[in-house]
Amino acid sequence: MKDGFDLVIGLGLSGRSVIRYLTDQEMPVRALDTRDAPAGLDQLRADFPNLKIHTGGFKKGWLEKARRLIVSPGVAISTPAIAEQVVAGKEVIGDIELFARAASEPVVAITGSNAKSTVTTLLGQVAEACSMSPGIGGNLGVPALELLDDRARLYVLELSSFQLETTYSLSADVATILNVSQDHLDRYASFADYVAAKQRIYDGCQVAVWNRDDLATRPSVAVPRQISFGTHPESDYRLDGDNGLLLCRGEPLLRLDELALTGRHNAMNILAVMAMSDALGLNRDKALATVKAFTGLPHRCQMVAEAGGVRWFNDSKATNVGATLAALTGIGESIDGKVILVAGGQGKGQDFSPLAEPARQYLRAALLMGEDRQALAEGMSAAPCELVTDMAAAVARAHALAQPGDAVLLSPACASFDMYSGFAARGDDFTTRAREVCDG
Repeated sequence: MKDGFDLVIGLGLSGRSVIRYLTDQEMPVRALDTRDAPAGLDQLRADFPNLKIHTGGFKKGWLEKARRLIVSPGVAISTPAIAEQVVAGKEVIGDIELFARAASEPVVAITGSNAKSTVTTLLGQVAEACSMSPGIGGNLGVPALELLDDRARLYVLELSSFQLETTYSLSADVATILNVSQDHLDRYASFADYVAAKQRIYDGCQVAVWNRDDLATRPSVAVPRQISFGTHPESDYRLDGDNGLLLCRGEPLLRLDELALTGRHNAMNILAVMAMSDALGLNRDKALATVKAFTGLPHRCQMVAEAGGVRWFNDSKATNVGATLAALTGIGESIDGKVILVAGGQGKGQDFSPLAEPARQYLRAALLMGEDRQALAEGMSAAPCELVTDMAAAVARAHALAQPGDAVLLSPACASFDMYSGFAARGDDFTTRAREVCDG
């Protein structure tokens, strides 16, 4: 390697993990962030008093002198200052590439527009039940580099399209794209570019697990082995909704009524987990027991209140149309009444029209707030839509409209930053208010 230093760009969670990793490796490193005062800066300076840090923009001299750039997922490599270095032939990678070069145990790589955190967590729990001491993280929870441990016999990674852009040699033992729907179109030039970023997860993998109901998830490169899941008759792992069964190559795995989770979308998640578990050779009985007991993650179709025959669901993590589509359909199919949808926020340039048909079919009303509420109303024009000012108004109106057998669903299809610090704060606000009206 040439003389010089590694330049870490972006001082978020993954950037800080890269700094710790490189410092532990006794590699020369510098860091920069385009923000003037990124969160945790003072602590970073205290932890690494000798680290040279630049904030408030790019430092051209450092970019030119660095031997390689290690770019955080939140920073696009198409940014002109970084793109210049790519053109000049400089190595530009991310934290997952560093992880891939260091990991010596099998890796499961999981991506998708929706449900990747749920599937990563659940597969991790299956691996724990099978005494694999898994390292579980990546885009979820613990940064990948901090998972490296001699005791781990398996790594289960959630990966975003942004992380995959700077990953070249992961070669996962098992890789999956769970689903693809419009998202991050504020960062990608086209939907095709977004899909291409997701498809990188299959590069060099041994087993590709894909969703036969969503052809964008099918590997576009040759892989040694493919396993499919879905409702399609040719799926290896199939949801038979008519008979309430999950099947593996025609043989029953589970009855839907054995699961703690409800909804078609969660059944699909469990099929993906079972497909990957079997591909890894994990104990099937332990896997089945684990998936039956799983109750889901916070802010992901989580039931948070119930009163008067009305159930309230917090799905604040649904920040794109595909996630809301899955939740609305999944819950709409599983209840006797209608859904009252609370949605809206920052739409990120999405097309909301895919929500029109399920909205017409399942909704009693849509209560829409935030920056792009009008665009969302136009996308769901076949359903009764009301514009509301904030969460308090939405919850109060939902409570007034709801009838026994109904479900009130917060599933925004939008980012939250016009009104909240993040999806968790939005979900907590909804949950608190829902419980207040239910407690009466």
